[in-house]
Amino acid sequence: MLFDSPSTFGRAFRILTFGESHGAAVGVVMDGVKPGLPFDVEAIQRELDRRRPGQSDLVTPRSEADRVQVLSGVFEGLTTGHPIALAVFNENQKSSDYRAIADLFRPGHADLTYDRKYGLRDPRGGGRSSGRETLARVAAGAWAKQQLAALGVTVRGFNREIAGIAGTAVDWAFVESNPLRVADGEAFASQRAAVEAARAEGDSVGGVCEVWIEGLPVGLGDPAFGKLDGLLALACMSIGAVKGVELGAGFESARRRGSENNDPLGPAGPLKNDAGGTLGGISTGAPVVVRLAVKPTSSIAKAQKTIDRAGQPADISTKGRHDPCIAPRIVPVAEAMCALVIYDAWLTQQSLREGSVATLGEWDWTAVDALLARPL
Repeated sequence: MLFDSPSTFGRAFRILTFGESHGAAVGVVMDGVKPGLPFDVEAIQRELDRRRPGQSDLVTPRSEADRVQVLSGVFEGLTTGHPIALAVFNENQKSSDYRAIADLFRPGHADLTYDRKYGLRDPRGGGRSSGRETLARVAAGAWAKQQLAALGVTVRGFNREIAGIAGTAVDWAFVESNPLRVADGEAFASQRAAVEAARAEGDSVGGVCEVWIEGLPVGLGDPAFGKLDGLLALACMSIGAVKGVELGAGFESARRRGSENNDPLGPAGPLKNDAGGTLGGISTGAPVVVRLAVKPTSSIAKAQKTIDRAGQPADISTKGRHDPCIAPRIVPVAEAMCALVIYDAWLTQQSLREGSVATLGEWDWTAVDALLARPL
């Protein structure tokens, strides 16, 4: 089972997230962790720091330290083999910001659907549907990234596009040095100006996040419903602000002939990587490239039309502290979800055939990297 409930994810490595935006805490329970493994809580904290609010002038000013606490499953720095519970306690909620709109449905939010489905909803920041839930994913994904790093696998991301302005160059050193987490220094000024203009107008903008998964072996992923690319798409689409996912050439492949789109094979593997690192839902050993369409932040100050719980027309303007562009904080979340899928797929394959995953050996990725770096 990929998930046993709406709050769980994974097969061999399982997580369950809990908590609400304005509740006492948000956290995750991880199950399927072997005993005796070193547990680096500071590495998890570093990933949470990349996602937390208030880290620049281009994101929500909500001030949360997001310090993670280990509640169970770790003793003297080692995993015990029992479920590991991690929690971050909320400290800077301002629930009064939502009092005036408690009976109104915010456009773009889950307010209406939650209310109709459950018969009630938590209007404070969106409750369970809030983007704050993603910190639990990042905490679990940080653990998965640590395990993958030991296997030679890296998961890293950046924003290819902000407000419709696409970058072309991919400078990894630049990604974590700018508040938008974009990879093209020449495009950054225009992208920043677009975010600032939207914020000044009480509006918001979206972006396109791109994740590269490198160092994979051949053989991860399972037919027919356990395809690696399918699981990655499901994982990324489960992020609230994501409205589209593509791998490799993605939608561009629909505009090509087969002779253009197929990746020729050589003795060392694929000679290009428009497939995005999978064939038949199984990893080829080439980098897996995942691209996510991130919608504009739904909470905006600009007046919009809506209805109240009685179905009557109303106007709404969402006050409070919100990101004019959520894409910068999506990057560590997207990385986390991809890492969770890859680590789970690795453990699943090992349980199927111990030691069955294979590498392509030494392969010059220069040409493939150039293809990845180009905008589609």
